[in-house]
Amino acid sequence: MPKMKSRRAVAKRIRLTASGKVKIKKANLRHILTKKSQKNKRNARKAGYLVPTDAKNMLKAAPYVK
Repeated sequence: MPKMKSRRAVAKRIRLTASGKVKIKKANLRHILTKKSQKNKRNARKAGYLVPTDAKNMLKAAPYVK
């Protein structure tokens, strides 16, 4: 049986933690930063974690993510 193909867009955006959670980068930190509050920008720098139902779908799309 050949290997499954990963959805590359998903595979590049997620990482797995040691406990099995799916880690992502939060949005809204690319451009037009002057009108965004300092608090918003500070919180966007932190890692985000997907809820288990979303994580399940992402891991199906990218089966070989480590």
